[in-house]
Amino acid sequence: MNVLSNLVITKVSSVSTMYTPAGTKIKRASRPRWAIVLKYEGETVYTSNGKQFISNATHMVILPKGCSYEWECTQAGHYAILEFESNLTHYEPFAFSVKNSDKISKIFRELEYNRNLNQPMAELESIRDAYTLILMLQKTQDKSYYPTEKLKKIEPAMEYISQNFNKEITNDALAALTGLSTVYFRKLFTQIIGVSPIAYVHQLRIQKAKEMLKSDFSTLTDIAQSLGYPSLYDFSRTFKKHTGISPSKYEANLY
Repeated sequence: MNVLSNLVITKVSSVSTMYTPAGTKIKRASRPRWAIVLKYEGETVYTSNGKQFISNATHMVILPKGCSYEWECTQAGHYAILEFESNLTHYEPFAFSVKNSDKISKIFRELEYNRNLNQPMAELESIRDAYTLILMLQKTQDKSYYPTEKLKKIEPAMEYISQNFNKEITNDALAALTGLSTVYFRKLFTQIIGVSPIAYVHQLRIQKAKEMLKSDFSTLTDIAQSLGYPSLYDFSRTFKKHTGISPSKYEANLY
């Protein structure tokens, strides 16, 4: 999913609604652009790298630029497809289970309608809606990946970290917010997020540091203080630990 998170959409090429009869088979080699597909009637099966991906009213696919595949319409019906340009490539489709296909179908219809009107802001709105669709699908994936009841248990800690990442944060304080023991909280957080709570705090700080280094800042010491590090040395050491290079070297490589 990191590929989708890093997508930069430069242009929406087309938004169309089409009908496919059962039995239709097509092969595609090295797709020239990205596409989001909702088969809201019938069913189509995509095959790529020996794997099958279903497209129907409850399953959507994203076809990346660069992927090769074969598709077969197993049940006749209409589908909506949005194609867009991005420099990123990927070599296998993405599949998503969806429960809100009516809402997604509405976005497709409104998108196609607005583009047909050829309004001045149509292209910008198309890019916005493409991001909206991808974000909706990723959120669906996130919810299916993380047990909802477990995720809810650590949400107070996640919210606190997002608002106070530049302050001193301890496992005990975060655990208290969730009502869990420190040991169980740390274990649960690590299981769901993939890193310990304090490591997550540092990851968030480094992410913010990268954004600050690309922006208008005065000194590295100011960035360190803004992020809650007691000294430039602590900030530089942590930054290098997470990125492999010092903050000053990272900044130099930006230009």
